[in-house]
Amino acid sequence: MEQHNPSIREEALALLRRGLSNRTVAEQLNVPRGTVGWWLSEDRRRRGVRYERPTDCPRCTGRTFDAPAYAYLLGLYLGDGHIISKAKQHHLSIFCTATWPGLIDAAEDAMRRVMPMPSVRRRFRQGCAEVKSFTKHWTCMFPQHGPGRKHDRQIVLESWQQDVVKAHPWDFIRGLIHSDGCRAVNWTTRIVNGERKRYEYPRYWFTNVSDDIRQLYTGTLDMLGIEWTHCTRHGKPYNISVARKASVALMDLHVGPKH
Repeated sequence: MEQHNPSIREEALALLRRGLSNRTVAEQLNVPRGTVGWWLSEDRRRRGVRYERPTDCPRCTGRTFDAPAYAYLLGLYLGDGHIISKAKQHHLSIFCTATWPGLIDAAEDAMRRVMPMPSVRRRFRQGCAEVKSFTKHWTCMFPQHGPGRKHDRQIVLESWQQDVVKAHPWDFIRGLIHSDGCRAVNWTTRIVNGERKRYEYPRYWFTNVSDDIRQLYTGTLDMLGIEWTHCTRHGKPYNISVARKASVALMDLHVGPKH
C-alpha cells in the first residue's frame, strides 16, 4: 500500500468521524478509496469501536416511511418475492417478467422509497428481471420471512402491517396483481335475435397457492366492495376472479394492466 503523510491520514479520519463517506474523503484528499477504508478500519480497531452499518430501517429507527410504497411492495413480496438470508445482510428479491419494464421500475422505486439507504440492483435472466436490495433489515419490514415456500407456512400480517393495508388497500391490491395476477379479456357467446354472437369482457385474475395470501387478497377486496369468485382454472383451484362490470371498472381505475 502506498505510504501517505501521517497528517493526511489524520485529516481523513477527522473527516470520517464527522460523517463524510469514504468516497467523499478519498476524492477530497486524492487518496485511494481502499486506503481510506483501511485507515477507518484500523482506527476503529485501535479504539475498540465495533462497526455497525448505518441503517434507515423504519422498524429499528422509528423513522416514518412511505406507507403507500410499502403496501405495494408488500403485495409484490407476497406474490413474487423472497428474502435470502446471509451472515451480514438479507437480500430482498422481487421477480418480474422482463417484458414489463414499468413493473420493474415500480418495484425498484418502491424499494427505494421504503428504505433509501440500501443499494438496489437489477439482474436480468432470460425472460426475467430480478430487482434486488441488500440490507439485513428487510426481515424487519417483512417478518413473514421464514424457511421454505410461503404456501408451506402460515402467512399472517402483524398489526402494523394490517394498519398499512387498511390505510392503503389499493396499493396492496396493485402489488398483488402485479406479482401474481393479471388483467385478461375473456369471451363467451350469446344468442341475440336467434343468432349466436361472440361477447368479450375484461376480467382480473389472481392466482396463489397459499390459502393465507389468497385470503389477504379477498379480504382486502371485500373491504373495497369488489365482487369476486373462486375459480378452478387449468385444473388448479387457486384462482380468484373479478369479472363484474362495476368491480372491473374500479380495478381498472386503481390497478390497471401490467406494462
